[in-house]
Amino acid sequence: MSMQSHLAELEKRHQALENEISDCLAHPATDGLRIGELKRKKLLVKEQIERLRHNGHASIH
Repeated sequence: MSMQSHLAELEKRHQALENEISDCLAHPATDGLRIGELKRKKLLVKEQIERLRHNGHASIH
């Protein structure tokens, strides 16, 4: 998988998690632990995106 396609997949996953978090927050019966878990996953994906962008940027220079 190329770096660009991997980055695109991570960005899709990040957006999907954002949508899922929004859906959970719209339903008051949602477990707070579930929302916390989704937020942690979203943060991990964001960190992967940033690391990939940084490494890709560093290899260009």
